[in-house]
Amino acid sequence: MISTHRRNGIANGRSAAATGSAARRLVSALALGGALALTATGCAMVSPQATTIEYSAAEGTNVYGGGPVQVRNAQIVASEDGSEGNFVAALVNNTEESHTLNIQFGGADSDISLTVRVPAETVLSLGAEDGEEPILIENLDTMPGAYIDGYFQSGDAEGELTSIPVLDGTLDYLSALAP
Repeated sequence: MISTHRRNGIANGRSAAATGSAARRLVSALALGGALALTATGCAMVSPQATTIEYSAAEGTNVYGGGPVQVRNAQIVASEDGSEGNFVAALVNNTEESHTLNIQFGGADSDISLTVRVPAETVLSLGAEDGEEPILIENLDTMPGAYIDGYFQSGDAEGELTSIPVLDGTLDYLSALAP
């Protein structure tokens, strides 16, 4: 005897059309899911991750290759005419011996140079309320709002040349740091 299911084109309780339709829906759903995944992550595949880029998150500049003494948030708070300014920064020595940080502002021909001794395992906060006094730079000749080249070298390192912002005391938290 022939089953009534087979006469009507039904096998195992499903018609051939229903079986093909379910397969098409599955393939469509997988294709749509793959397209959404690629669309949602496509930019991240070719763009650099912002969290891996080193930058200075404050007004000052960080110096990364100057040697064992690390310089953080380096800036100069200058007088209105730019004739003099206070060098403000955090100088970090994580080593077990003290080091001298040599700084030269204004390029190779400049006579503006500073030397700061940073003891072992110490942070010198120049210009912080509970830290050391900022270092006065006379004959700065750089107007607030500009940048000045600064060369930072400590230990046996070659040193690092970077641009240091020159600010004024207009903002409340910088006004006490102006000369």
